[in-house]
Amino acid sequence: MSLDQWQDEDADPSSSQSSSETYMVGFVIANIVGLQFYSGNITGREMVGLVREPLNPFDKNAIRVLNTRTIQVGHIERSVAAVLSPLMANHTILVEGIVPNTRTSGNRYKIPCQIHVFARLEMFDTVKSWFSRGGLHLVSGDDVSFGLSEAMVVKERRERKGIKSVDEIFKLVDQNVKKKAKMVAVEPPQEIIKSELFVHQKEGLGWLFQRENSGELPPFWEDRNGQFVNILTNHTTDNRPEPLRGGLFADDMGLGKTLTLLSLIALDKCTRFGTNSSYLNTVEKISEVEEELSSSSSKKRKRGRVSEMGTGRRKQYKTENSRSDGNCKGKSVGIFNESSGVPLKKMTLIVCPPSVFSTWITQLEEHTIPGMLNTYMYYGNRTGDVEELKKYDVVLTTYSTLASEDSWLDTPVKNIEWWRVILDEAHAIKNANSQQSQAVTNLKANRRWVVTGTPIQNGSFDLFSLMAFLKFEPFSIKSYWQGLVQRPLARGSQKGLSRLQVLMSAISLRRTKDKGLIELPPKTVETCYIELSGEERNLYDELEGEAKGVVQDYISAGSVVRNYSTVLSIILRLRQICTNLALCPSDLRSALPSNNIEADVSNNPDLLKKLVAALQDGEDFDCPICISPPTNIVITCCAHIFCQSCILKTLQRTKPCCPLCRHPLSQSDLFSSPPEPSDSSITDSSSSKNVISSKMSALLTLLLALKDQNPTTKSVVFSQFRKLLILLEEPLKAAGFKFLRLDGSMNAKRRAQVIEEFQVPVPGGPTVLLASLKASGAGINLTVASRVFLLEPWWNPAVEEQAMDRVHRIGQKEDVKIVRLIARNSIEERILELQERKKNLAREAFGRRRKNQREKKLQLSNFKNMKMVGRSGSWT
Repeated sequence: MSLDQWQDEDADPSSSQSSSETYMVGFVIANIVGLQFYSGNITGREMVGLVREPLNPFDKNAIRVLNTRTIQVGHIERSVAAVLSPLMANHTILVEGIVPNTRTSGNRYKIPCQIHVFARLEMFDTVKSWFSRGGLHLVSGDDVSFGLSEAMVVKERRERKGIKSVDEIFKLVDQNVKKKAKMVAVEPPQEIIKSELFVHQKEGLGWLFQRENSGELPPFWEDRNGQFVNILTNHTTDNRPEPLRGGLFADDMGLGKTLTLLSLIALDKCTRFGTNSSYLNTVEKISEVEEELSSSSSKKRKRGRVSEMGTGRRKQYKTENSRSDGNCKGKSVGIFNESSGVPLKKMTLIVCPPSVFSTWITQLEEHTIPGMLNTYMYYGNRTGDVEELKKYDVVLTTYSTLASEDSWLDTPVKNIEWWRVILDEAHAIKNANSQQSQAVTNLKANRRWVVTGTPIQNGSFDLFSLMAFLKFEPFSIKSYWQGLVQRPLARGSQKGLSRLQVLMSAISLRRTKDKGLIELPPKTVETCYIELSGEERNLYDELEGEAKGVVQDYISAGSVVRNYSTVLSIILRLRQICTNLALCPSDLRSALPSNNIEADVSNNPDLLKKLVAALQDGEDFDCPICISPPTNIVITCCAHIFCQSCILKTLQRTKPCCPLCRHPLSQSDLFSSPPEPSDSSITDSSSSKNVISSKMSALLTLLLALKDQNPTTKSVVFSQFRKLLILLEEPLKAAGFKFLRLDGSMNAKRRAQVIEEFQVPVPGGPTVLLASLKASGAGINLTVASRVFLLEPWWNPAVEEQAMDRVHRIGQKEDVKIVRLIARNSIEERILELQERKKNLAREAFGRRRKNQREKKLQLSNFKNMKMVGRSGSWT
């Protein structure tokens, strides 16, 4: 159940791997009209993007046509749009467009276009009937003219002499990527960076520096005698495409990406480098490598081979004598504005979650010379003056801050053309249509970086939003991503996996800790299976049996989506039984409403609030609109839960409705969530229950055994239930442990105090940190601990990995042991199976193709069988 695309009126359910597979029904011929009103052009056989425009004042069925540079060319003629648009709006069909041939000397105000229509197999008859009633001739597979289709799925079945297939093009690009795989280590300027970098960090700095200053054509572009052609889309232009200056920095968590990025920023600041000959030599090495690659590529172009590198006007790395500016002395390595020759203002905007702010500030304090990198925190009470921001080298802000300003007409962040934008923890924008994703994508930037150790959290579609931010054409356009990568992947095609691997190798750098890049102590992960007590087992089996019946009724009635929140509530209660019965309400059957919940809740606000309270108990529920933990939670009359700001934005549409079930909505249909319970109320309400569950008892046994071995060993206990962390305090105190708690209810200042207190190795100090998985899973350093206990499995394995790597990272001196507590014969075991499929997907995306075809098929099944994408979801 993924709502990744609902906000886009052109939403495409097949864009997620959770959707049913779609197949080509046929195609129609339509004209692109209104060319005289738009600047976009089409110069030959070219793929085009088709996007609904429901707010068009002249035609609510209007469909815009975009070329490969996302510039509007025109509209699909009105009679055809009237048939296509309603089916696109309700997600019955997906469409892809292609202009078959070069424009003729006919009507210069319209261009013929093939529109290929895709649908689920069971919808074929419905689609054909709709087209027939609309007076359109749908050329389908049994039509003689079907062979004229230019659709990729049809072309790949035909051999076309002299024309390279898509996979031949990908293969040639891959060969070029492999030739450029040589890493060059670059020393950071010592006048700014005072810490010594590891070898892999220096090589990473060299890779970042190369990509930022490259003059190459972007991947999939060719220079053909002064004309530039995208060999995938056939778009031709006289203007040289801008290099893809940036990419995906995806090193494993804990390998020091932040320091590497600070070193990159320092290279900008230090426009006068010292006389360090080793640094100058490394810059010269980079130049030599690029010259060698450029020369090699030029020779291949002469032999008619595809290349991703261009010639002419390529920026050079150059050293020149210049006077000191007071910061650094000696030679300079500068990047200049090509037209004016004036050094560009090099301001870096860093976007990150609030929890990562402290990491950047700490790293600046630890690794840079004070005062050398002027930093401004654009957060909370912030300036509105552009000139004020321009005084700083680094500006730190959050995704939510940018999202809140997205609708503002005039903000300093929007008005500055940034030298560089860095998205830290970039998986935060995995939903390409969320407001925060759109806000960062719309920023003006010369260089763009997405930085995350977990680029794939749920499925391969997570990568599309990164492509959109990086402006990696044509993959930054949804229809191209779907046709070239997503659809083949969803069908388990080897072509889809190979293409994805080529794309990742072309734009990303990923190194993992298991490659021995740094001498970290070993990390072991153990799974400790817990047998539920008799009471826990009886209650679990009873609720599971009843829940299966309720969900089956929903399935039979076709109302699963309408009862989305209810299903999640049921699953949550099953998981809570596995952890501690005190987490559950006394009347568990309140989690099992009837199949007529829509009718029940419209007049029953108390039932609505019960559902909200149930989902508030855990941290694994995301707002289905922004795919982030909800803020200011509201629940609708149809029993669906959203952020207040997200659902209010929905109500601004011409036909406001619930994005999950399409039930009509107004503000009077929204109910506020109950306040979160206080710590004291949690302990009071649980005092009458047996709070020492089977899982808690096992945890205490493990902690006591560890204490007997070494009383000073520190442990972090992660849970997604804040209530459980509070319930653990009394048993820990009774067992003689000193502990601290860190959860999402604390403000940033209090969190920092807790972390600082836990880090201090004072005799008799706290040895256990009770930590909320979401509040502590990213952006903090807990290397003072060497043991991690995970009390429940998370739907998303990347979140668990982030939690583990708060401890297992640079600075860790002890062997690290991770213990996962799993209730046997329960939903927790099924979550582990889902985790493994997601892990395999991420590994394969960044892997290389193997020769063993049988092994390939087994790996591809990981993509094909992944039927769940949201963290909120659970059905596999």
